[in-house]
Amino acid sequence: MGRRANNVDETQVTLHARRFAALGAEPRLRILRLLLAAHPAGMVAGEIQSELGIPASTLSHHLEKLRAEGLVQPRRDGAFLWYSASTQALGELVGFLYAECCTRNRAIEPTVILERKQA
Repeated sequence: MGRRANNVDETQVTLHARRFAALGAEPRLRILRLLLAAHPAGMVAGEIQSELGIPASTLSHHLEKLRAEGLVQPRRDGAFLWYSASTQALGELVGFLYAECCTRNRAIEPTVILERKQA
């Protein structure tokens, strides 16, 4: 895929649209916020299920969708599967939103906003 006039890489637009779609379901947004609260250690699926009251099969579906979009990372530790939020993917998502901020009216340089976000 190519670039448009505003230099946005269309593959990035597609990637971020899928990530936003994954976050558009209330249970997945709750899961991700919970995993961010537990960052960096993460949580086992049973803890997530208990905390949010989501049935196991439904939780599995939501975790898989988040994993498929790179928003959570599972890791096996013996018999347990731990899930962590991907802060890199979330940072990319926020960076994508702010990349064009204020560029039309030059009210503030986008790098200033990104620097504040990272501080």
